[in-house]
Amino acid sequence: MERKQFELGDIVQMKKQHPCGSNEMEIIRMGMDIRIKCVGCKHSVLIPRVKFEKNMKKVLRSASSAEGDDFQQQ
Repeated sequence: MERKQFELGDIVQMKKQHPCGSNEMEIIRMGMDIRIKCVGCKHSVLIPRVKFEKNMKKVLRSASSAEGDDFQQQ
């Protein structure tokens, strides 16, 4: 099975919703564990990378493409 591609600062969609009702999370730390922050309520959660990859649906907004857009506008 192919590994999912994600980077620091990406906004990802998770399979399950956070208790606040949002299922969008921002990746704020990467390593063996991944720290994600809820876009809705700003609560952060540290989970193992394997569990994160299993529960992530897709990348909604990539940090690298957003930085490129900002650079082109200036």
